[in-house]
Amino acid sequence: MDLKKKLIILNTTIMLGLGSAFAIPSVKAESISEIQSERTGIQSDISAAKQVIQELKKEQSKMNSQIAQIETAMKENDEKIKDTKQEIKDTEKDIDSLKKEIKALEERIAKREEVLKERALSFQESGGDVDYIEVVLGSKSFGEFVNRVGAVATIVEADREILSQQEADKADLEKKQATVEKKLQSLKDMEVELKGMQSQIEDQKAETVNMKAKIEKKESETEALKQSLENKDAGLEAQIASIRENIKKEEERKSSEKADLDRAAEEVNSSNSSSKESAGSSKGEASASSSSKGESSSNSSKNSSADKPSASKTETSSKPSSANTGSAITAGYKYIGNSTYVFGGGRTASDIANGRFDCSAFVAWAYKQAGVNLPASTGALTSAGRQVSKSQMQPGDLVFFNTYKTDGHVGIYVGGNKFIGSQSSTGVAIANMGSGYWAEKFNGRVVRVN
Repeated sequence: MDLKKKLIILNTTIMLGLGSAFAIPSVKAESISEIQSERTGIQSDISAAKQVIQELKKEQSKMNSQIAQIETAMKENDEKIKDTKQEIKDTEKDIDSLKKEIKALEERIAKREEVLKERALSFQESGGDVDYIEVVLGSKSFGEFVNRVGAVATIVEADREILSQQEADKADLEKKQATVEKKLQSLKDMEVELKGMQSQIEDQKAETVNMKAKIEKKESETEALKQSLENKDAGLEAQIASIRENIKKEEERKSSEKADLDRAAEEVNSSNSSSKESAGSSKGEASASSSSKGESSSNSSKNSSADKPSASKTETSSKPSSANTGSAITAGYKYIGNSTYVFGGGRTASDIANGRFDCSAFVAWAYKQAGVNLPASTGALTSAGRQVSKSQMQPGDLVFFNTYKTDGHVGIYVGGNKFIGSQSSTGVAIANMGSGYWAEKFNGRVVRVN
């Protein structure tokens, strides 16, 4: 094979080797760019996940504050339940004691009746006036008996003392019986209130458990998402590192091959004539010039594409304005998500400052902010205005619900089948009375405050 052919083969080999040396890293560089682009998207998602976690921690702090309020209310309500149970026990003891006293009074009265009859008989046997016996034994009732005996002028002073004691015991008996009846009614009322408190406690406990479960689930899901994204990003980072390592090895291999080819070219060129060497050199320069022009054209095309401006987007936002449904309604908005239900709460400045209300106290407080004084009990609120039909309900009307008792819960209608009130499970909140629990409990009573 002559030197010219060898030179052509060598130059071709050099060009192919150089082309291969730069083509493979170029492909791998494009892979790195794609992977890096994917990493950028993942890192953006990681940043978003971190933002969610930060917002979650804020929400968690707020929820923990609400839970603390609910737990405090639960403790207070538990204490009230204990006090009520003890009061019921004390009342039952009082009733038992009164019943024993009543029984003793009845026995004393019965014995005195026998004594009076015996004394009347004895009076007759000793020669007393027959009219006296007829008066005494002819009476149809104890009251008539006492009146007749008292009317007999011949009765002895001892009999008068017995009759006086009898009248005193009779009055005491009537008084104690009235007391027993009153305590029994009080006991029944306490039992109803106790059931109400227990119902509120159960609702509050359920809500606390639900809130804690939501926090734990949301936190777990967000942390899992963040960990998954970080793992994926780490995998892509390792993939890029591997590609770069392969590129480095490939470049080292091609560099070694190029050095070998350079040495071979030098050997060929040294044995070739100066004229042929000059001709080969001219061809190489022409080829290099052509390659340079091609690269310049390619770069110009890429730069032209890169210089194109990207379209910008603008976003507009609008904030809906809330309808003014009356100061009695809007006054309570500040407590939404920042209050807790306390049985008997809302009647002191401290309770109001800390958003601790029961349903009726909240309604009374809200209307007081509107300059209207209302009673703070559901029973009294039923008569705080005129009754209207539920088909005529309008914002500001009082709406009542049969919970643990008739009219056991009250709120302020805000429109759209919703009302605001202090609910046992949520504190002050707007609830739906068009369906679900409150729709079932709504008894149709609507009171329009005068």
